[in-house]
Amino acid sequence: MNRYLILILISLFVNLGSVVPGTEARAFFVFGDSLVDNGNNDYLATTARADSYPYGIDYPTHRPTGRFSNGLNIPDIISEQIGMEPTLPYLSPQLTGERLLVGANFASAGIGILNDTGFQFLNIIRIYKQLEYFQQYQQRVSALIGAEQTQRLVNEALVLITLGGNDFVNNYYLVPFSARSRQFSLPDYVVYLISEYRKILARLYELGARRVLVTGTGPLGCVPAELALRSRNGECSVELQRAADLFNPQLVQILNELNSEIGADVFVAANAFAMHMDFINDPQAYGFVTSKIACCGQGPYNGIGLCTIASNLCPNRDLYAFWDPFHPSEKANRLIVQQIMTGSSKYMNPMNLSTIVALDSRV
Repeated sequence: MNRYLILILISLFVNLGSVVPGTEARAFFVFGDSLVDNGNNDYLATTARADSYPYGIDYPTHRPTGRFSNGLNIPDIISEQIGMEPTLPYLSPQLTGERLLVGANFASAGIGILNDTGFQFLNIIRIYKQLEYFQQYQQRVSALIGAEQTQRLVNEALVLITLGGNDFVNNYYLVPFSARSRQFSLPDYVVYLISEYRKILARLYELGARRVLVTGTGPLGCVPAELALRSRNGECSVELQRAADLFNPQLVQILNELNSEIGADVFVAANAFAMHMDFINDPQAYGFVTSKIACCGQGPYNGIGLCTIASNLCPNRDLYAFWDPFHPSEKANRLIVQQIMTGSSKYMNPMNLSTIVALDSRV
């Protein structure tokens, strides 16, 4: 009881200010897919790239950066909120020397929990390769500051991992009668995904991660791409929503199990589904004109194909919850990060990021 009272008091104290006070510089590591990739795929021969206009139209440089956004993505905004420099993509030639100490982003658009997810994108950094790069990163930093300081830097770092959505939209539901849908019923597929994800998270812990934000999948059936494919009147796809409804509670369950085994709150669940559904159900309350039509795209709901120079493009990205057929706008990303920072237990379990930062700054 006392522990939870302390957490509540710390959270209240931190939430009084919009910038987290007294934050020590800490490294930040990002793993996952296109929701968090900040440019690794630009260095790879793959079709899963965001390296041309109008991607990056609202980024400070107004140029594409490899982020699947009109501007900043979720890791950028987390870095901004807790007073850190944004991390560089691990494959960036600029990631050398002192810049390594800020952390690194290993994420790669198109990947999933499973190795066969995103096979159509050819050359992408699958999750175990991202973890291999994390090991390589630690060796590079050890050469700079020594093994002991490197271990400390990694143990004290913040980690974000976002996986799972592509295992549905770019695998199980990619085509009718996909290999995985013939192999598994949806409930059995989710159990299999979760068991594989558990191994990935356990490996991340073995590699030194001690504060890991794990996002569940968003409302897969409500993105403009799925509305264009499956919706008659703008209603979310029941089948894809069912997939998210099965996956997310089981993810929270394995995070709780891992924390119990470790004896500490290493893994923190971020309820991306609830965060998105707030503005999908009531876009006007959040300043959006629509949560169904993408800002950039073509066809019904601007949900068909890719966002390119030939696509429809809205003049004001802040009025759209979705930037392209699959990815939230920067404005929506800011709303998501606000809940990651200060959200209640409906959104963040067992605690939000402001509480984590306050707790860790006292250690």
